[in-house]
Amino acid sequence: MTEFTDAASFHAFNAAIVDEFRANGGKVGGQFEGGNLLLLHTTGAKSGQPRMSPLAYLPVDGKILIVGSKAGAPTHPDWVHNLRANPAARIEIGTDAGLDEYDVVARELPDDEREATYPLITAVAPVFADYQAKTSRVIPLFELVSC
Repeated sequence: MTEFTDAASFHAFNAAIVDEFRANGGKVGGQFEGGNLLLLHTTGAKSGQPRMSPLAYLPVDGKILIVGSKAGAPTHPDWVHNLRANPAARIEIGTDAGLDEYDVVARELPDDEREATYPLITAVAPVFADYQAKTSRVIPLFELVSC
């Protein structure tokens, strides 16, 4: 995982991923090659302004799940706070036919469901076990339900 020393580097990195994602029908290379990515559009919890985050997602049991790992950082990613404040969102996702875009509602998995689901996530993407081991916070899982 890429480490960032400042916000400008982080934003530039994400902007390049977004450009590649949109230019290639939802596919990107580099460290994310072969992975499932989506662009999550949220409303800022404090600002009320539109926000967008490129995220890995995992299809589990017919659900689209996103993981609030922030690579095991001690704080949640901003998008977690945004979805908790306003679960209505929009995603861009790659399909066999190219990009699809639609509205979703984010449902944070309650503790019991999260505990049952996290091992399914780590079986497919072991890095999420490493991220959980790096932090004392419980990494949240969200299901994105289409509207």
